[in-house]
Order: sequence, then C-alpha cells, then structure tokens
Amino acid sequence: MAHNKITAALTATVAATLLASSAHAGGLERGGYNIDLLFDPSTYAAESAVTYVNPQRELNNVRDTIPLDPAAGGDGNLSGRPSSGIEDTEGYWVPRIGIKAGFGDAIDCMADYSQPWGAHSNPGINWAGANDNIETKIESDNYAATCSYKFDVGQGQLRIIGGGFYQEVEGFKDRMVLGNLPAFLGTGVGRLELEGDGFGWRTGLAYEIPEYALRVSLVYNSAVDLGDVTGTLDLRQVPNLVAPGDPRFNPLLGRVTDVFGTAEMPDSLELKFQSGIAPDWLAFGSVKWTDWSQLQSLPFCPTSTKGVVACTTSGATEATSLDLLYRDGWTVSGGVGHKFNDKWSGAASVTWDRGTSDGLGTQTDTWTLGLGASFAATENIEFRLAGAVGILTSGSSGVVVKDGRAFGRRASYDFDNDLVTAISTSVKIKF
Repeated sequence: MAHNKITAALTATVAATLLASSAHAGGLERGGYNIDLLFDPSTYAAESAVTYVNPQRELNNVRDTIPLDPAAGGDGNLSGRPSSGIEDTEGYWVPRIGIKAGFGDAIDCMADYSQPWGAHSNPGINWAGANDNIETKIESDNYAATCSYKFDVGQGQLRIIGGGFYQEVEGFKDRMVLGNLPAFLGTGVGRLELEGDGFGWRTGLAYEIPEYALRVSLVYNSAVDLGDVTGTLDLRQVPNLVAPGDPRFNPLLGRVTDVFGTAEMPDSLELKFQSGIAPDWLAFGSVKWTDWSQLQSLPFCPTSTKGVVACTTSGATEATSLDLLYRDGWTVSGGVGHKFNDKWSGAASVTWDRGTSDGLGTQTDTWTLGLGASFAATENIEFRLAGAVGILTSGSSGVVVKDGRAFGRRASYDFDNDLVTAISTSVKIKF
C-alpha cells in the first residue's frame, strides 16, 4: 500500500506536467483525450483541472498574393496594410472535470467533461492578409464515460478498457471578401459559422505491476463523424459589384445563406508507459499518433442544393471551404518524477510535437519543457501546479498545389521561432 501511495503521488504530478506541456499540439488539438484518472488506486476520486496556454506566434513579410481590384477579378488590394509583426494567436483556457469510482477489485469507471479540440487565430482586419483570415475560432465540448476490467496476469494485472463519448464542435471564420470598399457599400467582411456533433468510442489495454510502479497502456480513440455540419455564410457586407448575367455575378453576395458540409474529428492511438527506476523515482513517456491528415479541404454548399448535387471541393455548388491540408500529428514525451516526502512530489518532461502544417498555415514543430509539483494537503486532497515553456519553430505559408488545385492563394507570409507558455492547476479529492 505504501508503494501504491508513492505511485499515485508521482503519477498525479506527471499528469499535470504533461497536460501543461501538450495543450498546444498540432491540428485542432487542445486538451485531447485523457483517462489517467481511471487508474487512480482510490475507490472514489474526483478531479478538476484548468490549463491556460499563451502561444505568441507572429507573422512577417505578409504578401497579398491576389491584390487586383474587384473589377479585375481580385478581392481588393490590401498590400498597403501592415505586413510584419502581426500577432496571429490568442491565449486560451482548457478545462477538465472527471469522476472515478471503483466497483469491487476488478471494475473501475470514470465520467469526464473536456474540451479536446479548439483553435483561435485573431490577426484582425488591419493586415495585408485579411483576405485570408481576420479571425478564426473553433470550440468543442466532450462528454465521456470509460470503464475497465482488470484481472491477474503473471506478476501484475491486465486491464481491458472501453468507453464512449459525445462531442459538440462549433466555430466561425471571418475574412475580407472584398477589400477597400467605400463605407456606404459595406465592410467587405464575410463570416462562416458552423456547428456539428457526433459520437465516438475508445478501447485499449493496460498492464500494471504495482510492486515496480510499472504501467503500460495502449488506447485507441475513434474518429467522430460530425454528420451534417450546418451553419450560415453571412455575406451581407459584401455587395455584388456586377449585374446579374455577368459571369462574375455571385448570387450569394449581399445575403445570409444556410450551408452544410461534412467533417470528421480525427482518431488517435496513444502508448503511455511509466516505471519506478529507484526508490521514490519514476520514469515516464508517451507516443501519440493523431490522424489529422483526414482534414484537408472541407467544402460547404448552400442547403438548398442538398440532395441535388454532391457538395465537393471545387464542385458546382461549393459556396466556400475551410482549407487545412493537415498531415498526421505525432507527439512524443518523456521525463522523470520524484517523491521528495509524504507531502511533495515533482516531475519534469520534454515534449516534441510534429507540426501538422504542410506548407499552409503556421503549425510547425513544437518543443516544450514542462515542470510540475504536487502537494498532498491531506490523505484525501492533492493540489497540483505545472508550467511549460516551448518553442514554436519557424516556417512559411504560401501556395500549395494538391490534387491539381492551388490552395493558400490569398496571402503568403513567414514566421520566426516563437514562444508558447502554459500553466496548469488542478485539485484531486479521493477516498
């Protein structure tokens, strides 16, 4: 039992450290999925955690790559707007709440709320790339239930894991559709608002030898089919500057149009391991793959065309699209934890996250150092604090040709190595 207490204290610290370190992974990942509470040795446990992440990505050498006037087929010349030192990212909060209960010696179950996905880019309207993005924000809510059944195998116990979750995703994107318009004609800004929901499931295995503080787990989380992603395309501030009958006439301009499309949030596979390496010392690590490459160009079409013509990229009915062109994400972490005494334990980790951008966007590789501490105020209450600092590596974004179509044509830009910081606090009650 004493060794189990050591393991629990160190594991709690490790969890807080990794949460702070990985809350700015690639793709649309925020908190991701986490079922560490399921392994808590207490019969009952509840925890609440919140992480604040502050990425500081700046864009430089921004170029409006289609600076023609609308009458010439462009979107308005934005080249005279600021082109360097553009603050692209916004800080954000990542909450998590979970409850775990044990039923006898073999069954454990947990329920949790989290926000696995999200993004917030807000360079504003006064920059040379406003025709590509003014503000983009995506949020999610995830409600999950997970159980496990464990039994003796060899020196330890094998745990079979299964569960399901319900997910809601919503967001919007503003961009300059027509720039430099006279005020009486409108702002020229269009907005796409979307929402969708769906169900997913998870399964996995874990093997534990408490005597050595050893645990190895492999958990797969399924993709979440959001079904019909619905919303509106608001172009009321974008007037038609040509008369009906002209080939350039767009009947969607100057109005709000209901739109629909399809999307799936990605599946993932994560391997985690930990082991005691000396009295009161724990080594840990993880490797996670996330199928972000399934999010390429997501077309959205007027709802009035649903069932008549398929909504496809570059299709006859496409009203707009979200062009992500992600590649698969890989996140690798490793570190050590130490129990100093019955009250205090600490952990340190290094995390590498492979960027999901492949020539379009700012998601390059990230390197993060995380530090955390846990304080056992009583036998039943633990407080944890963790922080992380990381480097967002440099790169550029511009035109990418895929499947014969050019993406990223509206603006191109460069970015240097930038800083990301995070702080995470949590409290656990167990009995």
